Amino acid sequence: MKKQQAIEIPFLMALIPLVVMIAVMAVTIIKFEGSPHVPLLIGAAIAAAIGLRYGYKWDVIEEGAYKGIRMALPAIVIIILVGLIIGSWIGGGIVATMIYYGLKIITPSLFLVTICIICAIVTLAIGSSWSTMGTIGVAGMGIGVSMGIPAAMVAGAVISGAYFGDKMSPLSDTTNLAAGITGTDLFAHIKHMIYTTVPGLIIALIVYFILGRQFSGVAVDTGNISSILLALESNFIISPWLLLVPLAVVIMVAKKVPALPALAIGVLLGWLCHVFIQGGSVADAVNTLHDGFAITSGNDMVDNLFNRGGIDSMMYTVSLTIVAMIFGGIMEQAGMLQAIVKQILKAAKTAGSLIAATVFSAFFTNTTASEQYISILLPGRMYAKAFRDKKLHSKNLSRALEDGGTVTSPLVPWNTCGVFIFATLGVGAFAYAPYAVLNYTIPIISIVMAYLGLKVEFLTDEEIKALEEKEARLTEETGETEPSGSLLT
Repeated sequence: MKKQQAIEIPFLMALIPLVVMIAVMAVTIIKFEGSPHVPLLIGAAIAAAIGLRYGYKWDVIEEGAYKGIRMALPAIVIIILVGLIIGSWIGGGIVATMIYYGLKIITPSLFLVTICIICAIVTLAIGSSWSTMGTIGVAGMGIGVSMGIPAAMVAGAVISGAYFGDKMSPLSDTTNLAAGITGTDLFAHIKHMIYTTVPGLIIALIVYFILGRQFSGVAVDTGNISSILLALESNFIISPWLLLVPLAVVIMVAKKVPALPALAIGVLLGWLCHVFIQGGSVADAVNTLHDGFAITSGNDMVDNLFNRGGIDSMMYTVSLTIVAMIFGGIMEQAGMLQAIVKQILKAAKTAGSLIAATVFSAFFTNTTASEQYISILLPGRMYAKAFRDKKLHSKNLSRALEDGGTVTSPLVPWNTCGVFIFATLGVGAFAYAPYAVLNYTIPIISIVMAYLGLKVEFLTDEEIKALEEKEARLTEETGETEPSGSLLT
């Protein structure tokens, strides 16, 4: 990238793109019920204009937009694979089988607890909350709604379980990103997250148990369930052997097979099931991968649940991811996000307030840059030096990034995670947010523990010396220092 001198953008000027974007976003979504794409592009255009005004050349600003898109490419690949896997697993009868047996064995009073635990276990194994929500989550929505449980409650339980697993899995991209950007050992990072994440899950399960009790005294609509079971039996071949497909994906990833090829094999297995078990034509199976599955069963609930999937269904999410990263990339490239975070640092005088500021900044970045990767990367870069100045171990920073960034991303409707969930589960963020208990309790737990000094670990003199030696080696090798103070591995 071409370097040049530019004037540092003042805090109030840095706020202008965010304020305008949020205002336009509110009007567009609330009043016109439109998409967030155009507001983000308007914010990006204003950010670019301010960058030009303060001396950033156009090629540098343009490179920031492209860099943001490049950063999102792994997420875009996952989005496309999720569209493929939803289509192939629906066409292959795998989702129908999960719903069929789920309706037979899961009781309404324990359903929310059960689906949360199942999603947590699956995501721990595969490392992708999106993949879990796109498969187990879709099936869970069908089971829960058919039992008379509100869709928002079911979605909240699915999201809580999926993000617990995503946060704690060594295969998760956000977990590896938070550890890598802060120079923290991956398993030390995961172990340190136990103190905030496990209590969050326990609280969520207690809430779901209490919520579920209201359905224990309500007679299950057996007629509705029977009609769904009949529709499934009429349109799909139901067999427990089909459950081997998701089990195979879980086993592959547990055996250290990278997530992307494992999911790709899951798509292939689903496609083969569509052709050789469900009896679909090769043409139909291929078209399902792109266009999604189509069914007219005579049961509206079944039709609404199964008419989905395919690459085409994910293009809205892909386009929003690209647009969001253009906005975030320009804001970061021109130093505007950094200018905002620096103001927050002025109020962070103690270790507790610094950790709390990091959690808040990660959430703030989620709401403004609309992407959880930026919510980890930017505060991770900006706060690293401040953490070390206070002799705080880097795993405090990496945990705070995930406590404020990873888990809060679904709570923002225009964040790529919120948009993905809406496209996948069919429930908006404002509806499921009250029931995504884990996602808003973890940041609270993290901040309270920080101010109380609980599980806040400091660097030893030996560790400080080792970090200084590592920085010296990096400076000697690259000829540059890391201005944020982070030690990139």
